[in-house]
Amino acid sequence: MKVNNNQLQFTELARFAKAMSHPVRLQILDILSKSACCYTGDITDELPIARSTLSQHIKELKDSGLIQGEYNPPKIKYCLNQQNWEKAKEFFTIFLNQNTKSTNCEI
Repeated sequence: MKVNNNQLQFTELARFAKAMSHPVRLQILDILSKSACCYTGDITDELPIARSTLSQHIKELKDSGLIQGEYNPPKIKYCLNQQNWEKAKEFFTIFLNQNTKSTNCEI
């Protein structure tokens, strides 16, 4: 089966959407997007969640490629993966700005 570029874009878009499908992950992305550089510190200081829960959400975001970071005790450093962040913005913009064929459809 041949996979075309459009299918690959849908696969990446779905990966980004899955990672962004939880409110805490959106808050983490918001915190990181507002940082002038990489975020160093403890995000649990800004979010009322346990460190173990934060760790699970960070893992999902890292696995999706939206963030990158390193953990060198006692320092934790995370930032947006700028290349994938731009790709996600582009894919979501294209997908959400598609024209719909039927604008007067009522149920």
